[in-house]
Amino acid sequence: MNHKIILGYAPTRRRIFSVEDAIKYKKIIAEKLTSLQVEFIDIEDINPEGLLRCADDVEPVIRKFKAANIDALFIPHCNFGSEHSCGKVARALGVPVLLWGPRDEAPLPDGSRLRDTQCGLFATGKVLRRMQVPFTYLPNCRVEDPSFEKDLLNFIAAANVVKEFRRGRILQIDTRPADFWTMMVNEGELLEKFGIQIFPITMTEFAGRVVKLEASDNAEVQSTIEYIHENMEVCIPEESVLRVAAMKTAMKQYALENGCNAIAIQCWDALQQALHVMPCCANALLTDEGIPVVCETDIHGAITAIMVQAAGMGKTSSFFVDWSIRHPENDNGELLQHCGPWPVSLAKEKPQLTHPFAFEEHCPGSLVAELKPGEISILRFDGDNGQYSMLMGTARTISGPKTSGTYAWIEVPNWPKVESMIVKGPYVHHAVGIHGNVLPIIYEALTYLPGIRSDFYDEAQEKETKNFYYN
Repeated sequence: MNHKIILGYAPTRRRIFSVEDAIKYKKIIAEKLTSLQVEFIDIEDINPEGLLRCADDVEPVIRKFKAANIDALFIPHCNFGSEHSCGKVARALGVPVLLWGPRDEAPLPDGSRLRDTQCGLFATGKVLRRMQVPFTYLPNCRVEDPSFEKDLLNFIAAANVVKEFRRGRILQIDTRPADFWTMMVNEGELLEKFGIQIFPITMTEFAGRVVKLEASDNAEVQSTIEYIHENMEVCIPEESVLRVAAMKTAMKQYALENGCNAIAIQCWDALQQALHVMPCCANALLTDEGIPVVCETDIHGAITAIMVQAAGMGKTSSFFVDWSIRHPENDNGELLQHCGPWPVSLAKEKPQLTHPFAFEEHCPGSLVAELKPGEISILRFDGDNGQYSMLMGTARTISGPKTSGTYAWIEVPNWPKVESMIVKGPYVHHAVGIHGNVLPIIYEALTYLPGIRSDFYDEAQEKETKNFYYN
């Protein structure tokens, strides 16, 4: 994921208010976007004012933004705004839409007003609803207000989630483990409902490429070996380190060759029969590079990882978890754990590259490390019987007993409720975590992804998330 969002910048005005003031604010807002390093395409070449003014501007603006392949549309109302023009452009582009305008100044001494931004926003909002165009609204405020920057960047991240979800293509390495009925998915329905594609390969294909890379002098394999020795306590034979590095390189090659933005791998037991290693470390390395990898051929988990990784905007990596056991002393505490696939960048201490505890084969290749502390978001896209939803909430890390694999003890507001929601479904024991609170980003992204219901596990977090733009 490159986390690059191209914003179509279409400032708008209406003729009965000040043209000069509209142009002034168009420039002020553009300068703010530039200062925030937001990449945008303007409409300066559409007309002398560089503003969306009337019906004559609509088709040229649409053509320009389509040619630029924009990911989202920003329509700041710079004096009032042309609501029908805004609606036509937004509907034609089909991307996330941000509606906002700078707060109006006091009337002039003679009682006249240069702008009526807020009134124009009321009008455009109604037109967008009439045209069934989903949109994000930032409450009327000044450009320099902290809320503008916060809300704008949240929208940019939400647009990134939408972009990555819509181009979802998951590399599936072999079938689900036979006993894991929880990992069943409806591949056809995912394509029909959401446009998500699955690209499957067999374990034979995958293992063949891994072995071929081992025997080569591939530069990425060699650099991965060096990275492992620099950043991990290596407790496995050197030939296993080579195989782990080749496995990570093979996964990356398949993903890039086939345009995949996530991977779901059958991490046991066909892989151990074919290659005699665990893929956990390879998963961790690739997730840290921006291609999330999930275990046990969990396709819904891979979709979750795409969304969560996109919400993080490259600031931190996601990590794939099992809800495992309750804390021995804290009634709202729970162990998040997996055999060892969490990114190295998230480790509290230098991770060990060793063997997992849960399999008789004890093949090498898993990591052992506790997660670095802090607030985390925990999410899960899932569904059954044709209905899909997103389980979402935050937690904080707490102290707890040392255990194996990659792990964190966390506390949620009401664990029995979370437990019941997972058991009663449509969720399973897998989820995706990320440091920080990305709930407002995911919640806003769902505005543009019909067919996915938000499902919060804490009422206070739900209220806070839904009121994000109004605080």
